[in-house]
Amino acid sequence: MQRTWLRSYSPGVPATIDSGLVCSLKTLVEEACTKFAPRPAFVQMGTTLTYGQLDQLSARFARWLQDEGFNKGDRLAIILPNILQYPVILAGALRAGLTIVNINPLLTPSELEYQLVDSGSGIVVILENFAHKLEPIIGRTAVRRTCVTALGDFLAFRRRMLVNFAIKHLRKQVPAWSISSTISLRAVLRAPGARPAVVAVGLDDVAFLQYTGGTTGVPKGAALTHGNVGANVVQSMAWVASALARPEMLVTAIPLYHIFALECSLFFMRLGWSNLLIVNPRDLQSFVAEISRYPIALMTGVNTLFKGLLNTPEFSRVDFRHLKMTLGGGMAVEPAIADRWREVTGNVVTQAWGLTECSPAVCINPPGAEFNGSVGLPIPSTEVSVRDEEGTEVKDGELGELCVRGPQVMRSYWNRPAETAATFFPDRWLRTGDIGRLDSDGFVFIEDRKKDLINVSGFKVYPSEVEAVAVTHPQIAEAAAVGCYDDHSGEIVVLYVVPKAAALDPKDVIDHCRHALAPYKVPRQVIIRAELPKSNIGKVLRRCLREAREAPRARGGQRN
Repeated sequence: MQRTWLRSYSPGVPATIDSGLVCSLKTLVEEACTKFAPRPAFVQMGTTLTYGQLDQLSARFARWLQDEGFNKGDRLAIILPNILQYPVILAGALRAGLTIVNINPLLTPSELEYQLVDSGSGIVVILENFAHKLEPIIGRTAVRRTCVTALGDFLAFRRRMLVNFAIKHLRKQVPAWSISSTISLRAVLRAPGARPAVVAVGLDDVAFLQYTGGTTGVPKGAALTHGNVGANVVQSMAWVASALARPEMLVTAIPLYHIFALECSLFFMRLGWSNLLIVNPRDLQSFVAEISRYPIALMTGVNTLFKGLLNTPEFSRVDFRHLKMTLGGGMAVEPAIADRWREVTGNVVTQAWGLTECSPAVCINPPGAEFNGSVGLPIPSTEVSVRDEEGTEVKDGELGELCVRGPQVMRSYWNRPAETAATFFPDRWLRTGDIGRLDSDGFVFIEDRKKDLINVSGFKVYPSEVEAVAVTHPQIAEAAAVGCYDDHSGEIVVLYVVPKAAALDPKDVIDHCRHALAPYKVPRQVIIRAELPKSNIGKVLRRCLREAREAPRARGGQRN
C-alpha cells in the first residue's frame, strides 16, 4: 500500500520504531522509579509522590499481592478516580505480573458486576465513596479480596480538610462494611515487608483488560498486552520526544482508568515527568486554581474540557509561558475552540486519534503544526487503510471505514472469539468503526462513527456535519444529531441542542441549518435540552439520545 503519510513526517521521525526499545510495563515502571527517584512523579492537591516513594509503596503492594496468593495473570480491578493511590496500585500490580481491569467508579452496581464477572477479577481496589455499589453484588463475583481507600489517605492534613469541597460529585454516605475480605489500603502500604519476588513478564502477557464504552453493544474487554502498550509508548516517544525530552510537568484531567490518560501517564513516566492529577475536572474554578500553581508544559483533554476552561474567566489569567503542547483526543475539537485556545494560551491544539483496541494512539498531528481539522498522521510502524464494506481499499479522498494495523493493536476481545474475528479483516487489519478519509498528504480525517450514520431515504448523513452547522448558530452552545425511525424515509435527522440563553426557537434552528445543508440533512425536529448526556471524558453520547427516543416506539407507544 502507498504510505503517503511518511512524506509529511517531521524531520527526524522514523517510519518504524526500534522494536528493541519496547519493554514490559513492569520494566518501564521499575526503570523509571530507579532513574528518577528524587523527582516528583505524581502530584495531587499539593501533595507530591516522588518516583522513589512510588517504588517503595508499589513494591509493598506487589509483595502483599503475592503473600495473598495472587499470581501472574490474575485480574485486579482498580475502581479509583485520579488520586495518588492509583499509580501506586497500577505499578504494584504490574510488578506482581497481574492483569489490570480499569473500571469507571461511576458505573452502576449492575454495570460493575458485569465487568467484574466478565473479567474474572479476584481482587478489587476501590475508593470508599463507591464501596456501597460493590457490597450488594460482590457475592456474585469471583472477588476474594477487597482493598478500600479514602480520598485523603495520601494527602497532607490541611488538604484532607479541603478534599470534600474539591470533590463534590464524589461525596457519598459510606455504609458499614460486612465483607470479611476487606482490608484498608493504608494498612497494606504501612506494613513493612520484603521486596516482591521477581516475576518474569513478557511482551505477550496481558497487561490490561480495557472495557470499551459499550457504544456498540455489550461492553467488551480489549486484551492489551505489555507489548501492545509498550509499543505505543515507544511510538509516542518517536513522535514527540524531541519536543518534550526534558522532564517537566503535565496535567491529567482525563480519568486514569481511560486508555488515553493511562497510556500518557506511562509514556511520561518513561520520560521522568511530573503528573498533576485533577480529581474533579468539572469543578472548573478549582481546576484553574490548581494549574495556576504549577509550570504546566503539557495538557491532555477533550473538546468539552477545552470549551469549559475557555468559558471560565480565571483561565485567561493563567501563566501559559511553559505550555508546549495541548493534546486533544477522544472527540473532534471544534475549529472555533481550537482558535480560541490558541488566542488565550498561545498554544496550538494538537489533535490525535486512537481507540481502546489500539492502546490507544493511531494518529497524531505533528507537534506545533497548524490546526487543520485532521486527527493527524499514522504514527511510526502504524498503517491506516480506508476500506468499503467488502474490505476493498478506496481511493485517497474517498470515505470508508478506517482500518488499522500495527504493534499496538490488541490481541483480542477477552473471551469473545466470534466478536474478535468479526472485528478484523484478513492480515490483522482492525476495523475501527470510524468513517473517514486520507488526503493526498496522508492526513486522516474522521467524518463519523459508522454506527452513528443516519440513513435518510438511502442518503447517508453524518451527524458531525449537522452538528458543525448547528453550533454556528449564535444561540446554541452544544448540539447532537441522531437518526430516528420514520415510516416514510426510514430515518430522519433529529437535533438535540443546549441553548446559550432561554429563548431559542426550534424553527429558527431548522432555518439556520437549511442555509448550509442539503435538504435531506436538515433536521426535521429540534429538541431543546438543558444538557446532553456525556461519557466520563466528556464525549457526547448520541446513543443515549437515540435509545431514549426510540424506547417508547419499541414498547408500542408514541415517540417523544
